[in-house]
Amino acid sequence: MGISMENFTIRFAERCDTEKILYFINELAEYEKMADEVVATTELLEEWIFDKGGAEVVFAVKDGKEIGFALFFPNFSTFLGRSGLYLEDLFVLPGFRGNGYGKALLKFLASLAVSRGYGRMDWSCLDWNKPSIEFYLSLGAKPMDGWTVYRLEGETLRNMAK
Repeated sequence: MGISMENFTIRFAERCDTEKILYFINELAEYEKMADEVVATTELLEEWIFDKGGAEVVFAVKDGKEIGFALFFPNFSTFLGRSGLYLEDLFVLPGFRGNGYGKALLKFLASLAVSRGYGRMDWSCLDWNKPSIEFYLSLGAKPMDGWTVYRLEGETLRNMAK
C-alpha cells in the first residue's frame, strides 16, 4: 500500500493540544486493555509536558486531522556517554494503520534523535502485541533479550522513599 505523503504532516504538540494528548493516551490504553489504569488528566499532562518539560509529543496529521501520536523523552546511556530517545507511546488510530503512518512517526523520531546527537532510541512493547512486534522487527529494531523491566510505583515507591 505505502504511505501517501499528500496532506500528511508531523507536528509537535502545543499546550492547546493537551486534550488531544489525553484522547490518544486513552485510545492507546483501550487498545492495550489497560483503560482502567489511566489516571492522567489534562491538568497533569499540561504540568508535566509543558510546564516541567518532562516529555514531548508529536502528532501524525492527515488531511488536517490528528491520526496518531508519539510521546517521548530523553534517557541517558552511561555506556554511550550520551542521551538517547525513549519512546513511551506510539499509537495510530485503527482506521489509519497499515498505511505507513506509524513508520513515518518512527522515522521522524529517529531523525530527531540523530539531529540531537542521541546515541539510540528505545521503547518497550507488550509481549502479546504481535502486530507491533512484527512491525518493529520489520524496521530492524532488535528486542533486548536478557533484560527485564522493573518498576516501583504507588505505595511500594512511597515506602522505598522513606
